[in-house]
Amino acid sequence: MEEKETSEEQKDQNEMPAKGNSMVWIAVVAAAIIGIILFSRGGNKDSATLSQGTPTDAPKESSADNQSVKSFDVSAKPFEFSIKEIKVKKGDRVRINLAVTLGMHDWVIEEFNARTKVVQTGQSDSIEFVADKIGTFEYYCSVPTHRQQGMVGKLIVE
Repeated sequence: MEEKETSEEQKDQNEMPAKGNSMVWIAVVAAAIIGIILFSRGGNKDSATLSQGTPTDAPKESSADNQSVKSFDVSAKPFEFSIKEIKVKKGDRVRINLAVTLGMHDWVIEEFNARTKVVQTGQSDSIEFVADKIGTFEYYCSVPTHRQQGMVGKLIVE
């Protein structure tokens, strides 16, 4: 009987290192995944070489409540908006249609208290505001570090 208990104890002790090894492997794999994600988000930080938008990014005017709306389709991917500069006239109603092509982003312009929801890949959100101040204003993505890494643009109100 004692022999049976001893062999069970040895069996339990032999299983312990296997459990410990699996925990180490899980930690290594988790660290590797986190490293890959952080490395892939490094991206190109030179905003001067980024795209200035496509012809489809031109404003679209529509009529809502007898007021013209200038609509801009802005796509977002890591550290980049498809449109770097938006020009409107004072008093224009502006609609931003944000579509996220990769990552998690939003579109914020503090001076007009305008902010989309933070949306993920394949999702979109829209906001409208009245450009009631003349000047040049910065819009940006408020997801941590995105603004600092160049995910910004200019709204010029003439």
